[in-house]
Amino acid sequence: MPDLLLELFSEEIPARMQAKAADDLRRLVTDKLVAEGLVYEGTKAFATPRRLALTVHGIPARQPDLKTERRGPKVGAPDAAVQGFLKATGLKSLDEAKIQRDPKGDFYIGLIEKPGRDAIDVLAEILPVMIRTFPWPKSMRWGARSAKPGALSWVRPLHAITATFGLETEEPDVVKFSVDGIEAGQTTYGHRFLAPSAISVRRFEDYEAKLLDAKVVLDAERRKDAILTDAKQLAFAQGFELVEDQNLLDEVSGLVEWPVVLMGSFEQEFLKTPDEVIRATIRNNQKCFVVRDPKTGRLTNKFVLTANIEATDGGKVIVSGNERVIRARLSDAKFFYETDLKTKLEDRLPKFEQIVFHEKLGTQAARIKRIERLAAEIAPLVGADVVKATRAAHLAKADLLTEVVGEFPEVQGLMGKYYALAQGEDASVAAACEEHYKPQGPADRVPTDPVSVAVALADKIDTLVGFWAIDEKPTGSKDPYALRRAALGVIRLIAENALRLSLMKVAASALAGLSVKPADAEKLPSDLLAFFADRLKVQLREQGARHDLVDAVFALGGQDDLLMIVRRVDALGKFLESDDGKNLLAGTKRASNILSIEEKKDKRTFDGAPDAALYGLDEEKALAKAIGEVRAEASAAVAKEDFAAAMSAMAKLRPPVDAFFDKVRVNDDDAKVRENRLKLLNEIRSATRGVADFSKIQD
Repeated sequence: MPDLLLELFSEEIPARMQAKAADDLRRLVTDKLVAEGLVYEGTKAFATPRRLALTVHGIPARQPDLKTERRGPKVGAPDAAVQGFLKATGLKSLDEAKIQRDPKGDFYIGLIEKPGRDAIDVLAEILPVMIRTFPWPKSMRWGARSAKPGALSWVRPLHAITATFGLETEEPDVVKFSVDGIEAGQTTYGHRFLAPSAISVRRFEDYEAKLLDAKVVLDAERRKDAILTDAKQLAFAQGFELVEDQNLLDEVSGLVEWPVVLMGSFEQEFLKTPDEVIRATIRNNQKCFVVRDPKTGRLTNKFVLTANIEATDGGKVIVSGNERVIRARLSDAKFFYETDLKTKLEDRLPKFEQIVFHEKLGTQAARIKRIERLAAEIAPLVGADVVKATRAAHLAKADLLTEVVGEFPEVQGLMGKYYALAQGEDASVAAACEEHYKPQGPADRVPTDPVSVAVALADKIDTLVGFWAIDEKPTGSKDPYALRRAALGVIRLIAENALRLSLMKVAASALAGLSVKPADAEKLPSDLLAFFADRLKVQLREQGARHDLVDAVFALGGQDDLLMIVRRVDALGKFLESDDGKNLLAGTKRASNILSIEEKKDKRTFDGAPDAALYGLDEEKALAKAIGEVRAEASAAVAKEDFAAAMSAMAKLRPPVDAFFDKVRVNDDDAKVRENRLKLLNEIRSATRGVADFSKIQD
């Protein structure tokens, strides 16, 4: 079957847009092909700085013919209805229609046949529409036609369109269409400087090979591999190692069509600046990689750049130009750093009085005071020194007002650590200045130093309680204040450090420190706890646990010790994987279902202890005895926080529960016996609720 080759050749597409644009191109074209009945075999999209390209393999040469039936009016309907039916179906007379019998009468049925079109004609129709409506995040108009109505809007000026369609064994046809005066053809262009001449192409294999000859590497992954390999080899040749940076590699590969990797250097004196500042300076300003000495782990005075040209001088002028810019930028960074060191962190804090954190939550200075107070309260709960935790919370945000962080926001916290150490602060206090922001994502490291943990929890819980108090909660996919991330951070801090603390009490304490008080202040801690439950479900699901088990544990009420919840969920999950667990779950659900039905019917609950004198069957007596023993054993195990033992105790209920349902009829004719048996079922439900609400667990 024929293949499609499509290329949109333009001025430079911003690197940050290329990957998504390639994916959008593939999605838009293939979705439309499928909608038109042209089911293809395979596809791949590409992006370089100057082109988007797509190949679609195995497209049928022609659409399938379509046959559809259309129901018309009743037999004997008015002539106007009949004529409308004939016109809609294209039938010449009612003789060409079928009659279908129906309970409501006989109806005319028209068979509509729509012959398929050649695929190339369909492509000529859908491709220009796709190009005109392409979803660029930003676009522009250009040239003399830009002011005309309907002028093409594109990310950068579009210069050429290549569109061919045909079998591998034949000369492909050009898909004939035009967009804004640009006619589709089979001509593209190579590298802007190294091979700018026009190139005639036929199909994808021919296109990719000719572009490579014209110094264009079409595949972004191939460009990345080439850059990374050459950069590593350049560093290794001098006894160093490349500091890898995937995000920078993605960006750099989108800036070049023919990557040429070169190495430059800068003066040793700049290495007195922290490594992270050097890296941020070189990365942000010149899109270059830094290099370190594997013996010391510190950066060297080398950097690696990626050019888009094979220079006749071996790249000397290119390297020299980059060195000149980097030298100037590093000089600025060094000046900022040295200037920052002249002012102590606490001397910067008064400026926070004039900086609003949120109009409803006050200034940054007020927030810092809240975090200090909360960190001091949390410190004993996590084994941290109260004085150190308070001091760390006092200084943790101060680096936001430094010159370096103003220039490079990504090093906030880290610079706080450097400045704290430079002014002689305790190592734990300095570490907390950096680590209180962590963890910022699932791959981020969780702090373990107790001082860092105390400040990190205080920072995140203050944020959550504050925005809950002013009713700025996440909605749907919107979370402008990153509250979901903050909650997940709290969960990881607690779980990975095996911390025991009551979230409800800490939240209530944080709320007490707010100047704003919500109308439903008493509900806020429990409302926030429900939010933590949802985040915990997400966290456990990512680790392979079942989210319904979290519901089963939270349903018990008063569960705000996240560490114990995690351990209880883990034990419950293992129990339910056993035969005893599965069967007990089935029996407990059966008991709950019967109770629900009968409670609804009688409009009452069956609380209270059953009357042992009314037990008429051995199975009732055995179940009652087992419930008493199991409840005591499980309660004792839960009190010791030995949830595995509690589950083992619950397993002992399985045989008597199975026997009860096998031999005992719950809805006995004797009303008193029936009530007593329903109370016994309630005892099953009550006993299992000592470890979890089994009704919340999915089968």
